[in-house]
Amino acid sequence: MTVTTDRAAARRSLEGLALGDAFGERWFPLIREPRQALDEIRARRTPEEEPWHWTDDTAMALALLRVLDTHGEVRPRELALAFALGYDADPARGYGHGMHQLLPRLLQAPEKWPQLARGLFGGEGSLGNGAAMRVAPLGAFFHAAPERVVTEATRSAEVTHAHPEGVAGAVAVAVAAALSARGDLRIADVVALTPAGSVREGLARAAEVPFTTEPWRAADLLGNGQRIRADDTVPFAVWCAARHPGDLARALWTTAEGFGDVDTTCAIAGGIVAARTGVGGVPRVWLERREPLPGTGGEEPASSARSGAGGS
Repeated sequence: MTVTTDRAAARRSLEGLALGDAFGERWFPLIREPRQALDEIRARRTPEEEPWHWTDDTAMALALLRVLDTHGEVRPRELALAFALGYDADPARGYGHGMHQLLPRLLQAPEKWPQLARGLFGGEGSLGNGAAMRVAPLGAFFHAAPERVVTEATRSAEVTHAHPEGVAGAVAVAVAAALSARGDLRIADVVALTPAGSVREGLARAAEVPFTTEPWRAADLLGNGQRIRADDTVPFAVWCAARHPGDLARALWTTAEGFGDVDTTCAIAGGIVAARTGVGGVPRVWLERREPLPGTGGEEPASSARSGAGGS
């Protein structure tokens, strides 16, 4: 069956994901001590340094979108190789511990992704937030077919995150991005399509948290990614996106107030909201300071150390 795909929505989502990733990284202690960061976030003070580098969140999203653009679907071997090539080109993007183990092996044997992914973390596979942080453009790409979103998000996750919770995190974010692209993002609808488990339970709690709740309090209730797990990351990021579905800048400021793995939570929220809005509504200086994406002007800079916590 032919499924209509939307490359424009996927690109919008990618731009928002990369902006959220780079914006969120500004608040890590390597760049700002926590008290200063919190004060500046609450004052809505835009970071003045530039460029705002993006991290592994964006690098892996770029690889995923390249595979979708080329094949019109997730092909696991090709995706494994795309992830590995991106890592090999710039391993200092803030990748998590599990990816430092996995991706060099995938470069040598991408066809062995099932065994290699399952072998992480004592044979349980990764339940980290890495599959969730990169997947929003996929949801936007397939937004016309929700069941296809679930299938393709699952395939995209399993290449690196064999644990069911790692997969569920990716499914939830992809569904949220698809609903956003359709202009109908509701957390309860994300819950309905997310596999049973801790991620789904966290989203169900998020659906009950009023949008009048202070973001720091919502992060306390739902998690902020500090544990680098999908169930500790996805519910809060989806809540922030649903709180501001038509305003990318406000969604990112709200997400940043939760602290934790802030580049990843902002990448997730940014990718979801921008699937609908694009990045045209954010302050122009944000776009000028964010490191360019391949294909949008400017060359990708040479490798340099990044401060992001990284998904695992």
